[in-house]
Amino acid sequence: MNKLVLIRHGESEWNKLNKFTGWHDVKLSKNGKIEAKKTGLLLKQKKFFFDCAYTSMLQRAICTLQYILDQLNQNWISVRKSWHLNERHYGDLEGFNKDEITQKYGYKQVLLWRRSFHVSPPKINIKDKRFPGNDIRYSNINIDKIPCGESLEDTVQRVIPYWKKSIYPKLKKRKKILIVAHGNSIRALIQYLNKIDNKKILELEIPTAAPIVLEFNEKYIPTQWYYLK
Repeated sequence: MNKLVLIRHGESEWNKLNKFTGWHDVKLSKNGKIEAKKTGLLLKQKKFFFDCAYTSMLQRAICTLQYILDQLNQNWISVRKSWHLNERHYGDLEGFNKDEITQKYGYKQVLLWRRSFHVSPPKINIKDKRFPGNDIRYSNINIDKIPCGESLEDTVQRVIPYWKKSIYPKLKKRKKILIVAHGNSIRALIQYLNKIDNKKILELEIPTAAPIVLEFNEKYIPTQWYYLK
């Protein structure tokens, strides 16, 4: 039985402040670091070993992965970072407190932006200093591909092709894979692999630093998934 482990990063400083984060690069909170270390210890207790790992271009995911590999004593494994695994881009909402945005636009509108599969939040202007195209780490990406705001559907459309091209071929070679990413990029993967419909997937909460294990049969079709405890 081949297994894949998915983990959302530990609590970030903006998670703690209840802010829309998206592609903004914030650090782990003190609690987030503790969460990541505990997750690493849990994986060690359960005797998990990995051949390679994947993460996003955002430090809250990268640092979570580092803490986990420290606890596992597996820092030497291959790690690939890709913007395709970044969190959903929350457009012009990024950096604002969620409660304040709700007061401004109303609960129903904010719920639509946050939980609709197809609706994206207000787009950010490319001249805005928050636009990711101003960040050197994305300088090798065609500016037309850099999002100004994404729905979950948009996030799916960049995560799944990356899965098919870069990660799934490794799985078919029986490599043991760890992915540390974000709530919505992980949600996109879980939806695709488990054939969950667009409405049901929106109800799925992804806790911080909680390992999700997916088991695959001999044909590399997922048979079940569960939270590791």
